[in-house]
Amino acid sequence: MPNRRERLAAALLVAPLLLFLLGVFLLPIGAFLWRAVAETDVAPALPRTLAALRDWSGRDLPGEAAFEALLARICARARAADQAAGGGLIPRAAARLNAEIPGFRSTLPATARRLSSPEAPARETILAASPDWSKPESWAAIRRTGGPVSDLNLLAALDLRRDAAGGIAAVPPDQAVFRGVLLRTLWIALLATALSLLLGYPLAYLIATAPPRLALWMLGAVTLPLWISDVPRIAAWIVLLQRDGVANTLLTATGLLREPASFLFTRGTVLLATVNLLLPYAVLPIYASLRALDWRLPRAGLSLGASPWRVFRRVTLPLSMPGVGAGALLVFIQALGFYVTPALLGGPNDQMLSYFIGFYANRTVNWGLAAALSVVLLLAVAIVVALYARLVGFNKVRPA
Repeated sequence: MPNRRERLAAALLVAPLLLFLLGVFLLPIGAFLWRAVAETDVAPALPRTLAALRDWSGRDLPGEAAFEALLARICARARAADQAAGGGLIPRAAARLNAEIPGFRSTLPATARRLSSPEAPARETILAASPDWSKPESWAAIRRTGGPVSDLNLLAALDLRRDAAGGIAAVPPDQAVFRGVLLRTLWIALLATALSLLLGYPLAYLIATAPPRLALWMLGAVTLPLWISDVPRIAAWIVLLQRDGVANTLLTATGLLREPASFLFTRGTVLLATVNLLLPYAVLPIYASLRALDWRLPRAGLSLGASPWRVFRRVTLPLSMPGVGAGALLVFIQALGFYVTPALLGGPNDQMLSYFIGFYANRTVNWGLAAALSVVLLLAVAIVVALYARLVGFNKVRPA
């Protein structure tokens, strides 16, 4: 047993690595995922309005106090104070509310432009400035986004939302997007995993049973694609499958096709490239499991009169299942997060969840929804890992 000084020395040795991981990995990811529940835009801009809406039922328009607070906040004198202090609170709040009610981005600024000073009664003044204020949904959106945390982005990532009364309801069918995208992502990843295992197991078996020198060359051929970046490999598929590419040229020259076919931007092309990229991750764990297999057991089964298929089904396959499970886990998790392959080779109906995370993070700058979609993807990965640990376990793959 190491003494206290040895344990302290070991801790000091690993401390720089732990601090490095904390600073460049855990903290940035945690800060990004926190945006999925953080609400920091509306509360600084409309604090009195939120206080007035705290006891509002959500069924009808709020009381006069809410109208008075909103009117006082967006009048000319308040806007001038904002600009003197750095400004930007109302535009940021309007941008956040626009994610809840499309088109609301212009409501707050338009209302502010039409008001020069607080007038009484406030209700009539606000209602005359914009018809959006006559809808309880507008006030409910302000209260929902008041923070400091909310589940709005997480619900939106599952095509759910809260109504004016605070209950959870499904969005209209014409606005539902993300559940379909999540199911598509899981389906593509599942198909890619199944195809990788179907192709990878025979190859791993062949390598494991080949003579040592030949097995070394075959193993090198399997791992060689891992030395090449994904983008050049995807570009090679584009060159191969485009209308005037190698595949169409050969097929038309041999008479199998009368005219070039459209191979690109299809689900099949996405699956083909995904399997090509991830096949080594299926082969290597299965190969390690087969290398650790006691081959006297299959030979004993054959000597006792069992057919080769029965020996494989009753002996070889069950003993290699830890490697199959590890390969399936590696392929499925990586396929879930694929972004470049569907973006370059797939059509609009082939994009996976990672594409929408990038879309909302980079194009619309809706970091909250991008973080919420990332949380959904992370939960999917966690569920898969938990199922693997439950069914297979992490301690059953023996080293080769």
